[in-house]
Amino acid sequence: MSLLELQRQFRDHLLDAPSPIADRIDGDSTADGLAVYHHAYRAQLVACLGDTYEKLWAWLGDDAFRAAAERYIAAHPPQSWTLSDYGSAFPAVLAELYPDDPDVAELASLDWTLRRAFDGEDASPITAGDLAAVDWETARFRFTPTLQIFPIRTNCAAIWNALALDETPPAATCLAEPAAIRVWRRELAPQFSSMDACEYDSLSRLQEGANFSELCAHLGDTLGEAEATLTIGQLLGRWLQDELVIAIA
Repeated sequence: MSLLELQRQFRDHLLDAPSPIADRIDGDSTADGLAVYHHAYRAQLVACLGDTYEKLWAWLGDDAFRAAAERYIAAHPPQSWTLSDYGSAFPAVLAELYPDDPDVAELASLDWTLRRAFDGEDASPITAGDLAAVDWETARFRFTPTLQIFPIRTNCAAIWNALALDETPPAATCLAEPAAIRVWRRELAPQFSSMDACEYDSLSRLQEGANFSELCAHLGDTLGEAEATLTIGQLLGRWLQDELVIAIA
């Protein structure tokens, strides 16, 4: 048997796939060694998920989190050279495991995007002085590469904040109005902020390539000219203050 085949059988043993490797090995001590590796593989991946999804772990509790983590590990072996990439599909798995509790998957999404923001690419924000040369008719925005946005249906942001402060979190509830969260890194600190539907729609349009005048026209049709002018000014000021914008081309 080749070394490659032996390695594949060992991998299958770790992943609980059918493998003849245990039958090929004689001796209790060697079998015990295989059992140690079998346990350590899962323990390491559970610990990795627990580190990334710290607030989710606190929200679910030890038993429920471990059960979900082991379910994920069985179906999603690591694919990257670094464990920092492991766990990207965990929120989707949680959405299937907890279909009646959307707060669980949303809390996981917030944990994941905050961790990815910490590891993300550096970028320098523009300043107020950079705005003087902008042609607003054709202006297109470039946002910091760590910016991620996603819609939410629950008060997951309030739950996350309470857990971060070691306070008793509120009960999970569905929001009265559609909302979203944006996550980014400011200097060395990951940040997040809740958004209403208008800000989420506006930011999404700009991220997808709409220029500033197209956004203004859309808001004018939706809100009316006076309200649109006030809204776009507030949004632009908020994005600049939060250092989301790195260029206006």
